[in-house]
Amino acid sequence: MAQQTLLLALDQGTSSSRAAVFNPAGDLVASASVSLPIQYPANGWVEQDPLAIWASQQQAQIDLYQKLNDAQRRAIVSCGITNQRETTVLWRRSTGVPCGPALVWQDNRTEAICAEWKCQGLEHDWRQRSGLLLEPYFSASKIRWMLNNHGEAAAAAAADDLCFGTVESWLLWQLTKGKRHGSDFSNASRTLMMDLQQLQWVEDFRCHVGLPANALPELLPCRGDFGEIASGLPFEGLPIQAILGDQQAATLGQLCLQPGDSKCTYGTGAFLVINTGEHIYRSDNGLLSTLGWTDANGVPTYCLEGSLFNAGTVIQWLRDGLEIIERAEQVNDLAEQVSDAGGVMLVPAFTGWGTPHWDPNARGLLVGLTRNSKRGHIARAALEGIALSVATLVELAEQALGRELRELAVDGGAAASNPLLQAQADSTGLTVRRPANTESTARGIALFAGLQAGVIDDLKQLALSRYDGAQLFQPRISADHRRAWRTHWNDALARSLNWNGRSYH
Repeated sequence: MAQQTLLLALDQGTSSSRAAVFNPAGDLVASASVSLPIQYPANGWVEQDPLAIWASQQQAQIDLYQKLNDAQRRAIVSCGITNQRETTVLWRRSTGVPCGPALVWQDNRTEAICAEWKCQGLEHDWRQRSGLLLEPYFSASKIRWMLNNHGEAAAAAAADDLCFGTVESWLLWQLTKGKRHGSDFSNASRTLMMDLQQLQWVEDFRCHVGLPANALPELLPCRGDFGEIASGLPFEGLPIQAILGDQQAATLGQLCLQPGDSKCTYGTGAFLVINTGEHIYRSDNGLLSTLGWTDANGVPTYCLEGSLFNAGTVIQWLRDGLEIIERAEQVNDLAEQVSDAGGVMLVPAFTGWGTPHWDPNARGLLVGLTRNSKRGHIARAALEGIALSVATLVELAEQALGRELRELAVDGGAAASNPLLQAQADSTGLTVRRPANTESTARGIALFAGLQAGVIDDLKQLALSRYDGAQLFQPRISADHRRAWRTHWNDALARSLNWNGRSYH
């Protein structure tokens, strides 16, 4: 019997790098994962070593390659790349050596740069053309900061030897050994430098950033010819045929193909993405208009997105900070030891707040403690805090779209938590659908590469089976209970905003 055609997904995330092989039906065949360290050199600063990012991704490829037999390796016909978005890397074109650390999407050290641009009256034009806000979350101010503060970056720019890229560009450069410096439209739409309608770099924005024109990567459709994996690397010679930012890839992996389809990924942060089809929807409440993906001809599908900076990090904090659990999955058992949170609420603003407040000075808050509060109450409050944060995004999205969402598909590491997903259903009033395989990000980019390779005809056919093996969570509380709960939550959240690093002595 002939070996079935296979597809390779390279999934570079904030806390780990993964490599996985799928068949054209989207079934996982094999995978490997390598953890990736994060540095926090100062309050609100979040960095990674670009070389460590590449090394972890390369090791994941090596580990996966060794898991596969010869027939499986030969059956792989296409590679797709998906990645943590907005994280910013500068390197020398001549040597490929980074000009400093990668500034991670969570990093908010550039608040003053964004404030200066706002004072100059630039935000309206920037928002209209990019669909984004002038916030530290995005790449533009990170580039400006690095040019101002890393002498090597400034020297490379002066010598006409600088390359800028978000993580997909950095990986593409490494995988092709410097032959390709490119970015797909989905990742470029998160830099604050791409026009969302024209699908091109905006010269004025580049000038505000101070980035030389030839430092920008080539803009490319999300499907196409990105080159091939260079000799000497695992899977050498394999064509790279699809690139997407991680949240866009997860949206495809969940087969959210129709306008109004929505998903939430609980990874390091939590990200609600709604397919809006060919239309760009604008929000006055802090949601982002972004590009979902394009076909091989560059025809776009747009999305509306809400972004939260902390989700999985909350569970990590329970493990590594409070040390009330030893393994992440133990949070569920601990939370289920109590019937409710006992009035405790945890606001997960460890590194600021994203949608809708965009407050880099917000900080985490644990309120409602009494002498009767136990570890179980804190664990349940942590999971509920994630769910309530997402519930706000759902409400804002429904306002922007002018209609209610039908259901919420979920994925990511924390989506394995039943208490979290029940809280998500209760706090939104929506049916929450967890697929049999929650690795939607890698799955999405593999399927997208399969489309380009011609081994998948139509994702809509796959969408017919998205309920196979899925688990559904239905709301269990009344509308009045939900409103009261959300009111208490909004009060707790308000207390965490604009904290501004205050301390008292």
